[in-house]
Amino acid sequence: MTAADGKIIKPGGTIGVLGGGQLGRMLALAGRNMGYRFVTLDPTEDAPCGQVADEQILADFDDVEAARKLAARSDVITYEFENVDAHVTNILMNESYVPQGSELLYTTQHRLREKRAIEAAGVPVAPYAEIGSAAELHEAVIRFGTPCVLKTATGGYDGKGQWVIRSLDEVEEAYETLSRAKTELVLEQFIHFDKELSVIAARSPRGEVKAFPAAENIHVHNILHQSIVPARIPAEVQQEAEQLAIRIAESLGVIGLIAVELFLTKDGQLYVNELAPRPHNSGHYTMEACRTSQFEQHVRAICNLPLGSTELLTPVVMVNLLGEHIEPLQSLIDQPGFLEAEDIGVSAKVHLYGKKEAKEKRKMGHINLLASNVQHALTWIERTSIWESK
Repeated sequence: MTAADGKIIKPGGTIGVLGGGQLGRMLALAGRNMGYRFVTLDPTEDAPCGQVADEQILADFDDVEAARKLAARSDVITYEFENVDAHVTNILMNESYVPQGSELLYTTQHRLREKRAIEAAGVPVAPYAEIGSAAELHEAVIRFGTPCVLKTATGGYDGKGQWVIRSLDEVEEAYETLSRAKTELVLEQFIHFDKELSVIAARSPRGEVKAFPAAENIHVHNILHQSIVPARIPAEVQQEAEQLAIRIAESLGVIGLIAVELFLTKDGQLYVNELAPRPHNSGHYTMEACRTSQFEQHVRAICNLPLGSTELLTPVVMVNLLGEHIEPLQSLIDQPGFLEAEDIGVSAKVHLYGKKEAKEKRKMGHINLLASNVQHALTWIERTSIWESK
């Protein structure tokens, strides 16, 4: 490989992070171990990433001068969330090095463009329809059947910007409510899935691409609760899921990470639900359970270093900590058998994100449960009181 295959940013360089949340924080912690410096831009004072970066630029994401300041201080720039202002992205690309580019953001910021790009990669998505009026929605609901899901084409996360339509009586209200977002709407046929899966893939400018083991994901109230690895699926399905993620990474010309969320039906069919061009909550298990974490892999990819091994070293269950879980966690963390449950061979690795206020349903941290098998980790979760009735 030569520099012609892409610019190489060696340790000692400065990585600029657009966004100061927990993904940026964990990215900076991984990159610091490799010798990189970090500067982040975020409007929240003492943001999670800002706490561990060399510098935080305190400004809104659409602040042009702040973007120029980030560009001037950085050898390479990455982002920790998708909804980056297009004007700011153009400035950064013109005045700094942004290997992820703007095209992938343009695609993944919009559900219709994203679905068309996935189909162009030869990967199946759930049947969908663009919706421009209540009449079009009515016709599409009849065609797809109920339940089906109406979504805004832009914005929305953790279940926001969505309406599950369970009868034709809801069509008018669903359309009126979501059309207030002033963006296109898309209706998706409901997939009666057996499991939800995700695969994190990485690709570098030199064209090297690797995928992490597929995670089996369990959501509660549309927020990720657990990621189980190895996923409880046949080996051939796991292999297919990882190959689909690699195909998407190559087709879209990804630099860095891309998270591919999938539905698995009872008959073994895989459908892509959505993409995220960044580190992902469902990839947090890699921090202790894989030879290379997703965060180190992202740093390697955007800096054009050789990618690390994605080998799984131990079964693991990642469980999220929301605002309502912090007080129960604090009451148990110093108790014998909590961090090291020797009777079932579980080791708990706690990660807290440094957020000042623990709000209900707000992601505050996660725990990686390393075990000889995933059932022991699930037993550990069941016998604590942290996640009861949450």
